Amino acid sequence: MPTADTDLASIPDTVAAVRATFDSGRTRSLAWRHRQLDGLLQLLEVHRDELIDALHQDVGKPRPEAHFTDIGTTATDLKHLRKHVATWMKPRKAKLRLQDRPGRGRIQPEPLGVGLVISPWNYPVQLALGPLGAVFAAGNTAVFKPSELAPATAAVLARRLPEHLDPDAIAVIEGGPAVSTALLEERFDHIFFTGSTAVGRVVAQAAAKHLTPTLLELGGKSPVIVVPEVNLDITAKRLAWGKGLNAGQTCIAPDYVLVDRRHQGELVERLVSAIGQFYGSDPSTSADLAQVVNERHAERLTKLLADHGGTVACGGEVNPTTRKLAPTVIVDPDPASPLMQEEIFGPILPVLAVDDVDEAIAFVNGRPKPLALYAFTDDRSLSDRVIDRTSSGGVCVNHVMFHIGPPDLPFGGVGEAGHGRYHGQAGFDALSNLKPVYTRPVHPDLSLIYPPYTKLKTKLLTR
Repeated sequence: MPTADTDLASIPDTVAAVRATFDSGRTRSLAWRHRQLDGLLQLLEVHRDELIDALHQDVGKPRPEAHFTDIGTTATDLKHLRKHVATWMKPRKAKLRLQDRPGRGRIQPEPLGVGLVISPWNYPVQLALGPLGAVFAAGNTAVFKPSELAPATAAVLARRLPEHLDPDAIAVIEGGPAVSTALLEERFDHIFFTGSTAVGRVVAQAAAKHLTPTLLELGGKSPVIVVPEVNLDITAKRLAWGKGLNAGQTCIAPDYVLVDRRHQGELVERLVSAIGQFYGSDPSTSADLAQVVNERHAERLTKLLADHGGTVACGGEVNPTTRKLAPTVIVDPDPASPLMQEEIFGPILPVLAVDDVDEAIAFVNGRPKPLALYAFTDDRSLSDRVIDRTSSGGVCVNHVMFHIGPPDLPFGGVGEAGHGRYHGQAGFDALSNLKPVYTRPVHPDLSLIYPPYTKLKTKLLTR
């Protein structure tokens, strides 16, 4: 199917054509699903350099970082889907109660139909092909809208996806908010959206009109709790890496740090040192630091650096030509400031002092549930206390962001951070209807359930 342009009038016909492909029944076979997953893997392999060039053009991603975050990680996830989809699509035996026998029960996964995937700009390959992999593994067709804020990558995907996939089973529709709005007027069988909480609400409202199930991967302020008796040097390096990766433009990036008051100064010193080691004396000129995506986001981050009420330990320099913001550490900002109220989504890391882990837990629980939570401690009982007494989409102990790597760990949000989970079988199940099937033999035919309800039948039934 040719890539659809931004002509809004063509969108209903485009969606109808993709639905006709699904209705034909050809997407249900294992062979078809394997071919689509193989096609996505071939796209990553054959057009790796083209994709990496586009990522560098869109957000200035360092090439090793682009390969690690968008190419290699995505390929690993797709290979996992390819390996296991044959098992996941088989009927799953269900246990029956004594009163359900003689009979048999099973859970039959079936494709939902046509999925709409709306991907973001920050990881425009990973967060496009990962969801599309789940859509195709489950036997669905797809309408895909890449982010207009990563135009070079969107163009490559629009051109190459139909070359490597069943061209009648996918439509790539490029454009801005008007295109998204028009797409959301259509009826889909599932909507997979990754982006901000504000836009996620719009998607959820539009989906409600058709009672369409959604998988919303949103964001929020992902906290870090640093407890005493932990290696502060390694902790600082891992935090600096997580905050600098993709210039902090990651939905699960560490958003702020709560550290025991006795160790705050030392942690801040180690953070400043790690940032210098990674990005040099002038990080705003470093080739290893990605760009802020556009001027609007650069201005937003610049405003967050004003009137926060804290002390800048390092960073804050902005290169207006390259849109690079030096990784910035801010000590004890005002918790009521915009810096501490809004998702930062940039290379700015507030570090706040707390008296103990219980104060840190109370601070986290007083705010919306985050997409990710990080705990740094060598004390298992303390990390368990943090995990048990807080709620978040996911938790990573003694590192940041690595919890989204293992394909068998479902990834998703809770509360304002989103809902629904994917990666591995979780993605397959999310894009499938897990249909229960119960089969009972014709004989014996138990007359106990039929009227008239005699005293004996009533006695037996109520037991």
